[in-house]
Amino acid sequence: MTKRDKIAIHNQDFLDNGIEIKALQGLPFVEQGLHRDGYYMFIIQMDGHFICEIDFNEVEIIGAGLLYVAPGQVHRYLKAENCRGWLLFVDLGCISKQFREIFDTFLNVAQYAALDDNDSIFTFADHLERLWSEKREQDDVIFSVIKSLVDAISGIIASKLLRVSTRLKRVNSPKYALANNFKQHIKENFKDCKQVKQYAVGLNVTPLYLNQVMKEITGFPASYWIHQEIILEAKRLLAHSTKDVQEIACDLGYEDYAYFSRFFKRNTGLTASAFRHPERS
Repeated sequence: MTKRDKIAIHNQDFLDNGIEIKALQGLPFVEQGLHRDGYYMFIIQMDGHFICEIDFNEVEIIGAGLLYVAPGQVHRYLKAENCRGWLLFVDLGCISKQFREIFDTFLNVAQYAALDDNDSIFTFADHLERLWSEKREQDDVIFSVIKSLVDAISGIIASKLLRVSTRLKRVNSPKYALANNFKQHIKENFKDCKQVKQYAVGLNVTPLYLNQVMKEITGFPASYWIHQEIILEAKRLLAHSTKDVQEIACDLGYEDYAYFSRFFKRNTGLTASAFRHPERS
């Protein structure tokens, strides 16, 4: 795939009742190239050396570890050497809301966690793979058990991610709910809303309080998350579309092309043109 080809989107047609599990070993990862998924992907690795790129960030798993890729994230596999473990694909509707909120909170922050060699998640994944291979069509009982195992595995993964962050407070706290709602609002409105105060009004809090909560929960102020969403989408469009920079600026809600160019360079250290054509810089 060339730099500015239209990026492939993998939908959930191959999922059976919203779920699929495959063994890591022997899969032709690198051949797939850059793509997005319309579902969650969880990599549960027992051992080996796995490297992938997610939204322009390289993530490496050496030995036992886990990683998730959320729907819509642009990713590709760079290396899979002597890997043992599982790839678990799960439709959004098969994951509890509480766990989805945790995954959304850690998006582009901490999507990876190291594991002990004898972690209990391996037992759950092994049972799931065995049941999956033995399932029979229209067997509602087996599918109920499979979905219960998927719920347990996604819950374990969410728990592992929570432990990675020492900053994150109690999941059911009002502050956590506010942080999650804010990040969801950004995803839905970042093209039109660029100011913290705009989101604060919609969330019925003051900008000062929203900033305090985001710093406490994530370690970064509210404005950081707005800027990150804009920059991420700008990078995606620069890397995977043929639109010129002025068109991209307009798509992202910037009428002033020069302002967008300064904003992009301030947040990335590169001009938009240099990001698109690194070989020329």
